[in-house]
Amino acid sequence: MRIVVAGGTGVVGRYVVAALRARGYEPAVLSRATGVDLVSGAGLDAALVGAETVVDVGNVTTSSRSAAVSFFDRTGRNLAAAAERAGVRHLVTLSIVGVDRVRLGYYAGKLRQEAIVREGAVPWTILRATQFHEFAGQFLSGIPGPVAVVPTGQVQPVAAREAGEALAGLALGAPMGMAPELAGPQVESLPGMVRRLIAAGGARRRPVLPVYLPGGMSAGGLLPTGPGPRGVQTFEEWLRLR
Repeated sequence: MRIVVAGGTGVVGRYVVAALRARGYEPAVLSRATGVDLVSGAGLDAALVGAETVVDVGNVTTSSRSAAVSFFDRTGRNLAAAAERAGVRHLVTLSIVGVDRVRLGYYAGKLRQEAIVREGAVPWTILRATQFHEFAGQFLSGIPGPVAVVPTGQVQPVAAREAGEALAGLALGAPMGMAPELAGPQVESLPGMVRRLIAAGGARRRPVLPVYLPGGMSAGGLLPTGPGPRGVQTFEEWLRLR
C-alpha cells in the first residue's frame, strides 16, 4: 500500500510518518521541501501517482479567519481534486474537537476543510482531536505584553505523538466518515496549563489573567462530547519530558 502524508514534516505529521514506518510502511511525505506546494497545487499530481491512501495534516499558523479559510480552502480543494484524479481510495484528515462549537478564526478554516472532504468524491475519514500539549505555549506566543490574558475554559489535551499514531491506524483501515473523537486522559484548565508551563520555564515569566471569552471556548466547547479513544500521556508528564 502506498501512503502519502501531506504535511508530514509538521508537529503531528512527523509522528504519523514514524508510526507508519514502525508498522512496516514507507510513506511518501508531501511538503515544499519535497517539491509539493499544497496551496498552489504544484507537484501534487506527480506525488500522488499510485497512492492508495492520503493523510492530510497540512497546517498554517494563524489566528486570522480570512487567512485560515483561504489556506484550508485552497489546500483542501487541491488535495481532494488531485486525490480523485489519482484514484486514491481513502483520504484521512485531521480536525479539531469543538470546531463546530467554538467561534475562532482558525476553526472556521478547519470547518471549511471538513466540508471539502465531506463533499468530495474520495472516500474519507475525519479525526477530530483535542488540543495538543503544545497548545498552551502556542497560545502564549501570540499574546504580547507584560500580562498573559488567557481565556477561561477547560481542555482535554492529547499528545501529538498519540494523535499521529491514531491517524496512522485510521490510514491503514477502511474509510469510516467521522471517527470517534480523540482526547487526552485528563481535563485541564487552560489558565492552569499556561501557569504550569511558565513555572516550568517553558515560556517567559509574567502574570496570567484569566478572562471569559465569548464564542464557546470558555463554555466547555473544546471538550469531547461522546465516547472515543483517550490518550495516555498527561500534560504534567509532557512538561517533565520536554
